[in-house]
Amino acid sequence: MAKWLQVVETNCADAAREAEFNEWYDKTHLPDVLETPGFISATRYENSNPAEGQAKFFAAYEIETDDIDAFMKRNRDNMAKKRAEGRFSELLVMVSRGLYRQTFSISR
Repeated sequence: MAKWLQVVETNCADAAREAEFNEWYDKTHLPDVLETPGFISATRYENSNPAEGQAKFFAAYEIETDDIDAFMKRNRDNMAKKRAEGRFSELLVMVSRGLYRQTFSISR
């Protein structure tokens, strides 16, 4: 099974509501994303000192699938359903997104 990493950089549209944004992202959005079969894990990070134009938040999603195109379609469909159900936040500002196939791994 091929391993992939999807990375998503985001900001909160309203700094005064950042706690609300983080609550939504961690408790609603990440579980919603992980409903798509093939997602293995989701981890978020915060940039301690983002420069102008940089994202404050970074999410890494581990994926295992042999058909990344079919997986991405299932994920898009799932996210469209969640949006239609009102489970998206107006505070989400997408900065960048990338999808990477694992080519090598080493651990201790």
